[in-house]
Amino acid sequence: MTGTPERTQSVPLYLASTSPARLALLRQAGIEPLLVAPEVDEAAAVAEAEQALGQTLDAASTAQLLARLKARAGAEALPPQAQGLVVGGDSVFAFEGAVHGKPHTAQRARERWLAQSGSCGVLHSAHWVIDLRDRSVPVADAPAQGEVRSALVEFAELDADEIEAYVGSGEPLLVAGAFTLDSLGGPFIRRVVGDPSTVVGLSLSGLRDSVRALGVPWTSLWNRAGRQP
Repeated sequence: MTGTPERTQSVPLYLASTSPARLALLRQAGIEPLLVAPEVDEAAAVAEAEQALGQTLDAASTAQLLARLKARAGAEALPPQAQGLVVGGDSVFAFEGAVHGKPHTAQRARERWLAQSGSCGVLHSAHWVIDLRDRSVPVADAPAQGEVRSALVEFAELDADEIEAYVGSGEPLLVAGAFTLDSLGGPFIRRVVGDPSTVVGLSLSGLRDSVRALGVPWTSLWNRAGRQP
């Protein structure tokens, strides 16, 4: 008689990000992460890295740097008994040779949409995973994996009223490139070439690759009702 397959042991996942979109993505993939808010001064971190390198960071490198710093900050904020994987993420938009993070102000978001309406750019989303299953290992020495995934984004042509309404909603102010795919900005995106979850803020296929590279079965992260193996 064939026995019941042995269930994969669950591994907790900590999300070192305050992004509602990343949280929603993980939930849709069957994972209810434990949340930890990373304390990272993004502008200062990028400026310090560029000074050390003697050159400006490109969009992909910026995203990877910040994802790594967020994961590290999140891991260091956890109590010593907390075990599992810590994931940090960041997204940066590249448009006409410029690196665009969050616009933060309505004026900057408006300027970006006036420029990118009817055009296209590349959204880079990075993640960094720190393996804290063995807490005898210091965070700085813990195994880690990460990568950057990129997707081409083609925008519809927006009229002035649409731009004003979208900027006025407040949504574009706190997202890379001043747009979303999974919310109000979705109808303004004509086409995505690449992994759609990259544009939302976290490549799920890329995260799976990193998790598996650390020796953790992806399905061991499933912990939402109705999604467990």
